[in-house]
Amino acid sequence: MKPPACTLIRVDESSRRGEARRTASTYADQLGFETERAGRVALVATELASNLLKHAPRGGSLFIAQVERHGSTALDVISVDAGPGIADSEQALRDGYSTAGSAGIGLGAVARLSDSFDLYSAPGQGTVVASRISSDGRRASSTVSAAGVCAMREGESVSGDDFAIRDVDGRTRIVVADGLGHGPGAQEASAEAVRVFEARDGDPVGDVLDAMHSCLRPTRGAAVAIAEIQPDGRVLTFAGLGNIGGVLVGGGDSRSLVSHNGTVGHAMRRIQEFTYELPPDATLVLHSDGITSRWSLDAYAGLSRRHPAITASVLYRDFQRGRDDATAVVARLA
Repeated sequence: MKPPACTLIRVDESSRRGEARRTASTYADQLGFETERAGRVALVATELASNLLKHAPRGGSLFIAQVERHGSTALDVISVDAGPGIADSEQALRDGYSTAGSAGIGLGAVARLSDSFDLYSAPGQGTVVASRISSDGRRASSTVSAAGVCAMREGESVSGDDFAIRDVDGRTRIVVADGLGHGPGAQEASAEAVRVFEARDGDPVGDVLDAMHSCLRPTRGAAVAIAEIQPDGRVLTFAGLGNIGGVLVGGGDSRSLVSHNGTVGHAMRRIQEFTYELPPDATLVLHSDGITSRWSLDAYAGLSRRHPAITASVLYRDFQRGRDDATAVVARLA
């Protein structure tokens, strides 16, 4: 059985380390990871959860997210906190370094266990660490780098949001779905939207949205946005229904993408595709309404050069509403 695109573990006491390890291992098993690679995922999840308990006074969040790019399957393990931050990131990556006197494997070892690794921190601004480990040791290369995080509302066991990222004939396609309400009913709607998206990955984005409308009628319905990036032509095609936020950042400007009002599966007046030119430094952000639309990345020095998993996690940490499921997906021209 394929696991959800992403799950969140709120790491606020010691038992969460075991939960992080078990969740990471379950994801790796369900996605067919080789034994040695699955062991890496479990070890990285345990270490990052331990670091949250040691270094962040109020703990933090650990995301486990599946990644499928160009036929390669991987897992992102991302730790997010609002703690004191790291004054010297290079020193923190040296073997044997610890500010807590711990005997953990350390961030340097986490980096070596990872196929890709990134760390973003500043004193007083918290820390985000992102580790990506593939199922078989292959590293999928792409002209578009993309990642996302998805969190359930406090008190819920599942998220009513979902997302997926796919690569088709040189194009990168992304969907974000927000099922109406919360809990299993909302999850059913968003999961069905993602299923249709994956089944029709060769169709124009407007046609995919139309197909979703028919398939989601037995469900609560969902807000959905679909984006397609054609990096060779530097073109973005976008279609949305409902309140999924879409913003294109680059060229010294920020541009909101157009979605129509409605609910996929229940109320749809019009589907329309919009086309946008991509600047060379383009970053695309899609998010559910669990993230406030008033976010800005201007105050985060160097964040635009970090892995999209880092950017998506910062958006979740600093701009979540706190009373809803929350999803952020970021794509960037590499």
